[in-house]
Amino acid sequence: MTEMPAHTDAYRPAEIARLIESAGVAKAALPAGQMFVLAVLAGAFIGFGAAAYTMVMTGADLAHGPARLLGGVVFSLGLILVIVGGAELFTGNALMVMAAVDRRITARQLLRNWGVVWLGNLAGAAGLAFAFGLSGLLDGPMGATAAKIAAAKGALPPFEAFMRGVLCNALVCLAVWLTFAARTAAGKILAILWPISAFVLLGLEHSVANMYFFPQGWAAGATADLPAAAANLFWVTLGNILGGAGGVALAYRFAYLGPARP
Repeated sequence: MTEMPAHTDAYRPAEIARLIESAGVAKAALPAGQMFVLAVLAGAFIGFGAAAYTMVMTGADLAHGPARLLGGVVFSLGLILVIVGGAELFTGNALMVMAAVDRRITARQLLRNWGVVWLGNLAGAAGLAFAFGLSGLLDGPMGATAAKIAAAKGALPPFEAFMRGVLCNALVCLAVWLTFAARTAAGKILAILWPISAFVLLGLEHSVANMYFFPQGWAAGATADLPAAAANLFWVTLGNILGGAGGVALAYRFAYLGPARP
């Protein structure tokens, strides 16, 4: 059996780790204005996936059933747009911890990126929700679903929101990790599809998606108030950081870039 040509084979895990670390260095070096604009785009991209999920779940059981799997498939649109189109997503940037641990970027650069990107994601996601509110699409059954989603998220106890955030971003960062294995756009899309569909199916919590879901719900008349939304975003964001930076980035850094590697 002949080996596949190097340019068509997937990158190996150790190569992925080096690529992600180099990408973290490049992300940290972006000018603040460019970083913010790319983050606004990413917030809107995730919002489009969240809007598609809302429509899929209209008329279906929000908590259980095969419809949630379909909802996860359409929600994957958001990360596909981010990765293939090119944008800055807070949850995926948890992987930048690899570059920080190896001192290729400073802690200040890491926190600068996370802060600018989080705010840009919020602006993009909330802005898209506002646009949907003006579109009339939330005046009917889709709006009722949007209100239910926001109310349910606002009612989550803090520790549950935190743990769902941890588990969610482990899957999101694994999806991003897998995209670095692919050499084609089609390969990247397939790498995104299953981890993202799984986190939606399981009912996990993604901070940037919630930046869209809450304003969308308010536009549709949801009862979740601002303090409840702020608390949810706080705990889910912390969980996302732990799940992505600790559960994926540091684990893979130790496995493939640590001093014990061959």
